[in-house]
Amino acid sequence: MPHDPSGTGWPLLPCRTAGEAPYHVGFVVPDLARAMRDLTRATGLAWNEVRDGRLGTWRYRIVFSRDGPLLTELIEGSPGSPWDPGPGPRCDHVGYWAEELDDAVRTLEAQGFPLDFDARPYGRPFTYHRLPALGLRVELVDVSQRPQFLRTWAPAQRPRG
Repeated sequence: MPHDPSGTGWPLLPCRTAGEAPYHVGFVVPDLARAMRDLTRATGLAWNEVRDGRLGTWRYRIVFSRDGPLLTELIEGSPGSPWDPGPGPRCDHVGYWAEELDDAVRTLEAQGFPLDFDARPYGRPFTYHRLPALGLRVELVDVSQRPQFLRTWAPAQRPRG
């Protein structure tokens, strides 16, 4: 397993560390407040503050659960966005850190998992790859984003030091 500079024990992933666990699972939902409420009632999950975001012309609302190591992400996207809730709520993706995003993208594509959405042209270092047999996507996120992610979404699991 690659060196984990954050000290969280969260995997870096794709390709170089195949078989590692994801750090989050993402759900696309048409009603963020209802999804949060239902998951809290059913499982006891606690949530961070909901944040509004924008990627290109698409607006979205996003929230992560507070406890890990496997975090739950809920995204309420706008129509036509990568998180379009039109088809209804769904398990959309599992997220992994990638040491070398470009290499990981090429490797997944070569293994038959096509690029479904690339956020890099929007200045965001993540991609989604379609896994047709599972009906979901793998999200690769450049590991350079992990410190900011931890500050924003997982303060209890911030890098030590």
